[in-house]
Amino acid sequence: MNQKVQECDATEASLLFQSQAHTIKLLVLPVCMWIIAAVNTRWLIIFAFMHLIPIPDFLQLIIFCCFCAVVTIQLCYYLFIFRRLATYKAPEKTESQEYPVSVIVCARDEAENIARNLPGILVQQYRTTHEVIVVNDNSTDETKFLLDEFKKSFKNINPIALTQEAKMIPGKKFPLSMGIKSSKYEVVLLTDADCVPASEHWIQKMQDAYHDDVQIVLGYGAYHKTHGLLNKLIRFETFHSALQYFSFALAGMPYMGVGRNLSYKKELFFNNKGFSAINHIPGGDDDLFINKVATKDNTAIAIDPEAHTLSEPKKSFTEWQKQKYRHYTTSKYYKGKHKFWIGLYTFTQVLVYPCFVAALLFYNWWLALSVLGLRMLVQGIVWNKSMKKLNEADLFPYFILLDIWMFFYYLLFTPALFKKPAKNWN
Repeated sequence: MNQKVQECDATEASLLFQSQAHTIKLLVLPVCMWIIAAVNTRWLIIFAFMHLIPIPDFLQLIIFCCFCAVVTIQLCYYLFIFRRLATYKAPEKTESQEYPVSVIVCARDEAENIARNLPGILVQQYRTTHEVIVVNDNSTDETKFLLDEFKKSFKNINPIALTQEAKMIPGKKFPLSMGIKSSKYEVVLLTDADCVPASEHWIQKMQDAYHDDVQIVLGYGAYHKTHGLLNKLIRFETFHSALQYFSFALAGMPYMGVGRNLSYKKELFFNNKGFSAINHIPGGDDDLFINKVATKDNTAIAIDPEAHTLSEPKKSFTEWQKQKYRHYTTSKYYKGKHKFWIGLYTFTQVLVYPCFVAALLFYNWWLALSVLGLRMLVQGIVWNKSMKKLNEADLFPYFILLDIWMFFYYLLFTPALFKKPAKNWN
């Protein structure tokens, strides 16, 4: 009698479990079909066709195993690479040494940005000798007159006027090279005209990262926090990129930096013949140059909030899309090993949610949710700690939505990898 009751209970539990699974599928399926239809109608037809045809058990197991493999690769990145930024502590310096610094800003028709941001560079609290070089690259606006006015009040500003375009050298590399050649000091600190230091101790905090054999210091170029969804998307993408290049640098594989906040030594620049190897490419004065010369021994990072720079984010999605397209066109020139490791992370990031939905619908919903939950737990811990270090903690409450957004982000911006770089550097 008891055995029959137990069998009956087991049968009811099994039916209830199957009913719950069916209910979840009914809820998930319309959402998935709507999302797929929004991306590509052909995919919707393929997805619907696959869902109507019974899938053999072994194919269902393969789907789940593929999902597990994708999540495993992602976990390896988070546990062995990205956690380095989350747990990073700046090394204590045994000797306190301040280097003379040359800050270099290149500007073309950016009088408004210069008027707004240059004072933040000129009033830096830095006891050691430093200069601020502003390369006026063929500007036709009021840039020259603004710089002349600043020169009257700040003796350490050194304007350099370029009146002719460099032939066969598109982009920002020629004016930047002229700024570096004109600099007085060994340590150069680069930023853009649309950037302002986050504090009066920006120079101090950036040069503090130099020690031993360090020749490159990677800084964080953040964006001003404003209201709206676009601002959050821009700042999250900036954080997500920084999570990668900072973490890879800490793992001994530096592959890029951002020109909004970057420092290196003149000796390194001249020993590698400047930008001569990439002069034919409009962009790349920051990421491609660092990709070429950075090593595990000569690169350090500076992530103190006072070492950040702040820029005005784009006001429309179209403008931001154009900006990212310009940036991504240079990544095809990275070293092979860097393209592989960054590409593998991006590829698995794109596959996470499609594989999750497939495992959810065609295999076992609670196993699929468990695997995804493990990934999100590890990812959430790493993102939370890293966002705090980069002063982006206000983004964390949206981390699940932002993670899902990355799937669509990569679909939108991957075509940029196959386009020719734009000829302008602005």
